[in-house]
Amino acid sequence: MNKIGLEIIGLSYSQTQSGAYALVLGEKEGNRRLPIIIGGFEAQAIAIELENMTPSRPLTHDLFKTFASTFEIQVQEVIIYNLVEGIFFAKLICNQAGKEVEIDARTSDAIALAVRFNCPVFTFEFILSSAGIILDEESESLDFGGQDNVEDEIADLVEEKASDLSKKSLHDLEKLLKEAIQKEDYEKASIIRDEINKRQAN
Repeated sequence: MNKIGLEIIGLSYSQTQSGAYALVLGEKEGNRRLPIIIGGFEAQAIAIELENMTPSRPLTHDLFKTFASTFEIQVQEVIIYNLVEGIFFAKLICNQAGKEVEIDARTSDAIALAVRFNCPVFTFEFILSSAGIILDEESESLDFGGQDNVEDEIADLVEEKASDLSKKSLHDLEKLLKEAIQKEDYEKASIIRDEINKRQAN
């Protein structure tokens, strides 16, 4: 089967499951989106790496990356290879000294490691055909469980939090950023950091 390349489009709170997040993957050479429900911890692990943030203490996925690198194990690619009763199955394709090894993993963990190893993510046509959401050329809306556009939800959340931060001084923002990182609230920290960067650019 031919592999289809995917990229991360966004993360948002899940409207269908409390305490969960929607990870949206997009077809690199197409207009289909693949929404996957993941846990808060895994969503946080993906978000902080995408935002190039350094946690106060290594997260589990950071530890795995350090462990693998120490023993010269490289994750070459991630493949989402099956979908059974709404559950996605993934595997890590690893290489050590020229020997290729496949390791089964939860899809959320596999993506969190993919962003750390900067390796590609693939799936197969039958998965995109059954679980993918097709975006029309004239419309960019996502029909995600009957909810509003997932990407718009992310933008609205950021805009709402940023409006509160605009009233804070730069000194206060830097203090809030430090507190957010210490509390490991990396979603909030990324928004605060964006506000700081915006002001310093002016």
